[in-house]
Amino acid sequence: MRTSNNLFKDIIGLLLIGFFLYLFFFMDMKDFSEKIPGSWLNVNTIFLSIVIEAVPFILLGVFASALIQTFVSEEKIKKFLPKNAFAAIIPAAILGAIFPICECAIIPVVRRLIKKGMPLHVGVVFLVGAPILNPVVVASTFYAFNGDPIIMYGRFGLAFVLCIVIGLLMLLLFDNKNQLRWTKNELQGRVDTEDEQPATANKWKATFYHASDEFFDMGKYLIAGAFIASLFQTFLDRDVLVALGSNEVLSPAVMMAFAYVLSLCSEADAFVAASFGSTFTTGSILAFLIYGPMLDLKNTFMLFAYFKTKFVLAFMAVVTIVVFAAILIFQQIVL
Repeated sequence: MRTSNNLFKDIIGLLLIGFFLYLFFFMDMKDFSEKIPGSWLNVNTIFLSIVIEAVPFILLGVFASALIQTFVSEEKIKKFLPKNAFAAIIPAAILGAIFPICECAIIPVVRRLIKKGMPLHVGVVFLVGAPILNPVVVASTFYAFNGDPIIMYGRFGLAFVLCIVIGLLMLLLFDNKNQLRWTKNELQGRVDTEDEQPATANKWKATFYHASDEFFDMGKYLIAGAFIASLFQTFLDRDVLVALGSNEVLSPAVMMAFAYVLSLCSEADAFVAASFGSTFTTGSILAFLIYGPMLDLKNTFMLFAYFKTKFVLAFMAVVTIVVFAAILIFQQIVL
């Protein structure tokens, strides 16, 4: 049974939808738009184009993620991974390419897998690889960049290699020692609520509930990211943009910081990145597309909630250094 809090959210959502439908059908926007400065109309145009292009892929991703969360157990995933520490890394990366789980949902999944016996470094490979390598992200990137081979091979080829490198480095640093934060209930030997699922639960109903919750959770980050990107494109001085975007060392760092702050869903970030394609270098666009799904502001909070502080700080440093170094090398060799 849904809680009163969820029911209140649903009512608010329906009222907002009704309000926007009223505005759409009955409000004359012509006179209103004439009073708005042209720059803000440009913000609106860029914002809507990003959101409208991204929404179908978010819907596809949340339903795929919800189906996996409801119907695929962690034990089934664990069965396919070899027990050897090094041999398990590549299958973990391949596993990430199969399951469309974005960074919004991957951290709790990885935590559950580690609790059930998955090695820490294998969990790290899955953590950084799955949000980029999954088929929904491949499709959205292909659509956003019109199948640009450099972007496609650069994003997914580098992501596959880098998730393995990051996993190996975390293995060297922590040697698979326990880095999870344990709740009071877990320490007392009770069942963790995140692993509980009533046997009589309607799985399809649970799938739709999970998908709707995840869609609205992702949606706010997409809207915030699209709005900031549209402001960035409209109001930032073009000379500053060109100076930042043309610098092969500075522009990847700027776009990595931008990806971290925006905290976009990996199923939608390609559309935001494509809006900067005429200003920033290809290397910096790749830095945005690779770094953001691996590490951003919203999943940093989740990491600190689920893992020990020392591990999270080391993970953040390793991901940042490895991605930045890889982009610089890629620019020198390929671009």
